[in-house]
Amino acid sequence: MIAPQELIERITAAADYEDCIVIVEAKTQANLRWASSTLTTNGVIAEQTVTVIAFVSVDGGIATGSITKTSIELAEIPGIAKEAGLVALAAGKAEDQAPLLHDQVVGDWKAAHVATGPDVFSTFAPQLGDFFKKSKADSIELFGYAEHTHRTTWVGSKGGLRLRHDQPSGRLEMTGKSHNRSRSTWEGRATRDFGDVDLAGVDASIRQRLDWQSRSATKAAGRYQTVLPAGSVADLLAYLLWTSPARDAVEGRSVYSKKGEIGKTRIGEALSNLPVNIYSDPTYKGLESSPFNVATSSGPFSSVFDNGLPQEKWDFVKDGKLSGLVSTRSVEKATGIPYGSGGDNVIMDVPGSSGDLNAQIAKVKSGLLLTTLWYIRMVDPVTSLLTGLTRDGVYEIADGEVVGAVNNFRWNESPVDLLGRISSAGATKATATREFEDMARTATPDLIFDDFNMSTVSQAN
Repeated sequence: MIAPQELIERITAAADYEDCIVIVEAKTQANLRWASSTLTTNGVIAEQTVTVIAFVSVDGGIATGSITKTSIELAEIPGIAKEAGLVALAAGKAEDQAPLLHDQVVGDWKAAHVATGPDVFSTFAPQLGDFFKKSKADSIELFGYAEHTHRTTWVGSKGGLRLRHDQPSGRLEMTGKSHNRSRSTWEGRATRDFGDVDLAGVDASIRQRLDWQSRSATKAAGRYQTVLPAGSVADLLAYLLWTSPARDAVEGRSVYSKKGEIGKTRIGEALSNLPVNIYSDPTYKGLESSPFNVATSSGPFSSVFDNGLPQEKWDFVKDGKLSGLVSTRSVEKATGIPYGSGGDNVIMDVPGSSGDLNAQIAKVKSGLLLTTLWYIRMVDPVTSLLTGLTRDGVYEIADGEVVGAVNNFRWNESPVDLLGRISSAGATKATATREFEDMARTATPDLIFDDFNMSTVSQAN
């Protein structure tokens, strides 16, 4: 296989047009999978993708086009460079044109991809085996997987970009079932290297929730004070960000549009009664991410012209107010909304908040505790109205204690509206989403929402 650095040098040299950006991503992934407290498969995968972006001068501007390949031979390089140029010409003048960066260097360009492998589980795997034995002894079945991924990204151009970033990420998902699978609950963890995964804590949480399910009651649909664990909060944050492109807001097609005033947004408007902060920061401890922008294509969230721009801290919501929207440089020029790429991680905090999930439960006199949100779908992007189901355990809280399990619900809520109904927040911590596995770097608190809308009773288990 041709080294990524050589691929970039050869492709950009063969590109006979104004500029060419080549993005190479090398990825290795080690994984363990299990069912019924028994390891079923394990292995390592390796793959590489190469994206070639052509920038071709046309009347009145620059045309861009990109192609992506998974395997390239030396003899194919001239043809691939030419193909990208033809794709650009067919696309015509680019609407998102902005000056391309030149002569930027970040990272150890010459180093090879550092592959992950089975060794990443050297401590985790024996502990997992011990928990399998314990679960079998107690008639609990564990299902799930652990995977660790290492990505190396190189961005090079005719204009002198030589950028490199290494990104480790890991994920654990564990479902526990008992009593002939009539009870079920879920736990997830995010990690960079599996050295910090508290398996004993995962096991304790699963056992506690399975025990809570020994007592059950039926609850009607309605609005409840509801505790959401950090992972469910992170899933809702994904939708807050999904509707965050600045152009959509300016054109009146977003929950962040100024109602009745096309061309204006809600930036500066208070969304929460608490001093909530939602932001990305590539230097955030434990969630470190790429310090530069990488875009293989242009769209609402990105522009190929912005490749290589620094990714710095970006405030989405600050002190409870909408502070920024995702904006490319071309959108900034057209709307005045400052450039912000959204970053590769997302953090939510409420200054002064502390305590774990149990501390939030203790604050509720009468309400519900969810485990996870499932099958989330957008109903209306203009109001950010979502619908979804609860899954793997909904619990009744009375006088600050969980007293048993209740039925599942379909819920309907806008995460933007929910920001205004946060009554309490815990300490921010790294967490794992369930619906949005690609959001590998999130940190959020456990939250209490007032009047969470459980719209109908669900028969789903």
